[in-house]
Amino acid sequence: MSMYTQNSSRIDSDTTHWLSPTEICQELQIPLQTFYQWRSRGVGPRAYRIGKHLRVSQADFEAWLSLRSDPE
Repeated sequence: MSMYTQNSSRIDSDTTHWLSPTEICQELQIPLQTFYQWRSRGVGPRAYRIGKHLRVSQADFEAWLSLRSDPE
């Protein structure tokens, strides 16, 4: 099953693992408010509205996180 978001990006929902904002905040150990502030400023991971729920694909989250890691 495929889904198209409002900006016409194709998401393969059969293989995509989705994370909630709460799961992301637990992973990063940040307050939920921080996630929503990042979202409003456009600096957080790409999120999709699926029905009434906001979700981030695991792949998008990992890509976003790798761009922000300190070089070793």
